[in-house]
Amino acid sequence: MRLRLHDEPEVDDPILSVVNLIDVFLVIIAALLLSIANNPLNPFTGDKLTLIRNAGRADMEIVTKDGKTIQRFQSGGATGQGKGVKAGVAYRMADGSLVYVPD
Repeated sequence: MRLRLHDEPEVDDPILSVVNLIDVFLVIIAALLLSIANNPLNPFTGDKLTLIRNAGRADMEIVTKDGKTIQRFQSGGATGQGKGVKAGVAYRMADGSLVYVPD
């Protein structure tokens, strides 16, 4: 008589591969939720922040967030709430004063 201790019926069970896929998807969903929570433009936080994209270029965009309000301003583009061009440069001196140099 032969003992079948090493013959495991779970090896051929197709539902085990589905369970492994569910685990992989849960890890991916958790990673996506963490990335959304760490995003500075997260609408669920009350932080104030200013984000500048493409600084110094013609298609520069300024995104300001004050609490739950997000405003976008584009310079030189065809869309956006605010349009404009660079007007100059401001420098902070060693004594704390600001000097504006127009272009």
